[in-house]
This record gives sequence, structure tokens and C-alpha cells, in this order.
Amino acid sequence: MFNWAKQQLANVAGIQEPIYGPTAIKSVAEEAATVPYTELKRDDLKWRAMDSTSVETQTFYFMSTSGQLGCAQVIYSNVVGLHVTCQFTAKVFSRDASIPHIWSSTQLSNVDFSDDKTCFYADNCAVELSEDGTTYTIKSLADEGCIVNLTVTRTTPAIHAGTTGTTLFGTDFTNPWGLMRHAFWPRCTSEGTITTPDGPIDFSGRAFYVYALQGMKPHHAASRWNFVNFQGPTYSAILMEYTTPPSYGSTTVCVGMIAKDGEIVRAGCDSTATHLKSAGDPVNDWPAPSEAKFTWSGKTKDGKELTAVLEGALGERLDRIDVMAEVPGFVKKIVQTAAGTKPYVYQYSPQVKLTLKLKLGEEEISEEGELLTEATFISE
Repeated sequence: MFNWAKQQLANVAGIQEPIYGPTAIKSVAEEAATVPYTELKRDDLKWRAMDSTSVETQTFYFMSTSGQLGCAQVIYSNVVGLHVTCQFTAKVFSRDASIPHIWSSTQLSNVDFSDDKTCFYADNCAVELSEDGTTYTIKSLADEGCIVNLTVTRTTPAIHAGTTGTTLFGTDFTNPWGLMRHAFWPRCTSEGTITTPDGPIDFSGRAFYVYALQGMKPHHAASRWNFVNFQGPTYSAILMEYTTPPSYGSTTVCVGMIAKDGEIVRAGCDSTATHLKSAGDPVNDWPAPSEAKFTWSGKTKDGKELTAVLEGALGERLDRIDVMAEVPGFVKKIVQTAAGTKPYVYQYSPQVKLTLKLKLGEEEISEEGELLTEATFISE
């Protein structure tokens, strides 16, 4: 009976893969070595809605001028091409440990897309891209306790790393069995509100948007993630890094960018994320970080050498998310045994603001800003 259950679970969640090695992954960094990044047009921001196992997301992060921190996300999931689900989530972070975060996660019905697949629709929910490709509107009445009415306008070009923004998995890259793609709006302005039973919360301020497509089982693609969203008065610094499981040689893929209004200062795959100290976690064995260092490097369009460093203590974590919290205990045990998977996300936004130290040629710039960073652990 247990072996049958493991097999059924493997069909959905997957088991640990064989060791294919680093030759079975073609990192987007190979493209970025010659074309660091590509500016995107409206047509490049389409939903794929794949017919095979995949997770596709649109995620918007908000840092209001009043100090509020929040996010909104659409998650489109396809399990082995048989079962499609879609969620809309919204979160308003509390910086006071005694006050819970405002959190909403609602399953959506009657999902549809615009004819060109740049706009998303469902009952009581819409995420629409403007005709000029510069603005998203996010509206949700799916949860009456968390009503979302927000607008995000990019102030820099939309980009992805390399020429395609995509890392391929498989033994034949002309016919890969998996892929990972990210596209970014690294610096944006935001307007609008998230309304709770206590009233509307104004999220006018700065925003960041990322589109992600994981065209395979998520825990087969990555065992760990690091994410950085730094927004300062003049500069934004973004980093998205994941490390594959041993099945793909524990290969690290990192995309990073420095932007300011109207300009991508530097983008490519020359960034790093390092956990300098660990606080650990009494709930599990994951080395949740307490201090970290993030770096960006490369040349600007005009040939200047760029280096940037963001380093310091992360402070008390904002949240710890057990990704499988809603899964029954016995199923969670099977997943951990059969697939070696126990995903947790640790979120931080230091109360003591960190300083981005930027060197552009001979010019040195230091800028304080708001930081939201995540460390995700999935499997060993």
C-alpha cells in the first residue's frame, strides 16, 4: 500500500531524480556572457499556460511611502497536464511580531486570458497590461476581507537575462524536458489600495514586478533560492538566484540588475548571494540566515566597470512560510521521504536600513533603501 501511495505521489510531486550532472542544464548565464540582457516588448510578457507540469506566476511587490510592505501574486499551476489550479494571493506584512500579517489566498474559477495572452482574468479577479506595455492594473474582489485595487507602472525598461531569459534542463537542449524563465520590471511606481475589514491601506510608492515560469516540477528545478528586492531613492538592486538539486550538478543560476528611473544601469548573470551567518530554525534543520552579502558586477552600456554590494544583518525575520502547511501530515511525510522535499521560505526586511554601496567607474555612491529579501530551502 505504501509503495502504491509513493508512486501516485511521484506522478504529481515527483521523486528524487537520477544524477544527470551539470551537462543536463544550460544556464541562461551562457547567453548572458555575450548578451547580458534584452529589453522586452509587450509581446514578450505573455502567459504561456503550458499543457505540461509547470508553475507560472506574476508577482508584484510594494513598498509604500508610508512604510507599508506588501505583495500580490497570481499562481497558475498545471500538474502533469491533468489538473490546472489558479490562486490569487495578497499579503500586507506586519513589522510588529505581536500583530499577524494580513494574508489572503483564494482559489480562482473560470480562468481566462486576453486574445494575446498578456492579460489574466478570472471570476472577481483581473491583472491587465496596458496597450503601451508600461502599466499593470491588479484588481481582486475574490476575498472580501482583502480587496486589491493597485496599479504598477514601470519607470525602467522591462528585461530578462541573455537573449531568452531561460535556463533549459535535459539531455537534448533542442527538446528540453524542463525550463526556467524570469522577466523583470526592476523599478516601478505604484498607486492604489489593499482594503481589509479595518479599512484601505495606501500602497502609493515603489514597486517591483517579476514574471516566473517553472516548466517542470519546482523541486526538480531548484533546491534553494535567494531573492533580493532593494528600492532606494535613486537606485534599485534586484537579485534572483537558485541552485539546482544534485541531479543537475548543484548548479547555481543568478540573475541580477541595478536600475534607476529610465535606465538599466547593469543587468546580467554576474551577481552573488552569500549567507554570512545563520540563525538556524528550531522547527527544522534549515540554516535560516541572519546576515547576508549580495553583490552585482559587470560593465555598463558605456563601458564603465560597475560593482555594487549590499551587506549586513537581516534582523528579526518577517515571516517563515511552511509551503506545505496545508498538506495533511501523512502526505507531507511521504513527500519528505520519497522526494526529499520540505520547502520553507524565510522573509526579511531589516528595520535598520542597509546601504547599497555602488562604484561606477571612479564614482562611488552610497544609498540607503528598503529591502525585502527571501531565503528558500526546498531539499538538500
